[in-house]
Amino acid sequence: MATVRPPRDAETDPRVKAVFDDIRTTRGTDFINNFWRYLAFDPGLLEQVWTDVRDVMAKDSALDGKTKEMIYIAVSIANSCDYCIHSHTASARARGMTSAEYADLLRVVSTAARTNHLVNGMKVPVDPEFDADHAG
Repeated sequence: MATVRPPRDAETDPRVKAVFDDIRTTRGTDFINNFWRYLAFDPGLLEQVWTDVRDVMAKDSALDGKTKEMIYIAVSIANSCDYCIHSHTASARARGMTSAEYADLLRVVSTAARTNHLVNGMKVPVDPEFDADHAG
């Protein structure tokens, strides 16, 4: 159950239309998913979030697009965001993620979750060698 309603004719607002047009251009599709449609309830927030997402996820960087999407999946699993898990899994698959890569990703996520819980439960001190300031 949603906490906000998406505007009926969102693109009548020029700010929303500009963002939606940029999403279409950036992604090369006419599809605007529900996240953006619902976020259009506040054009300023929509602009801000889209700019941040576009700049991190769509622009060239040291990480390729598939890797970024797979990281996004892992974080979404850790944060229990069902919508983002589905959205970014679809995007990673569209960028070439194989079933074997997805299985490995799930193995890494589940292993990290388990060891994170153990370390947090035992309050294991961080090794000095892992500190960037460690002279070694």
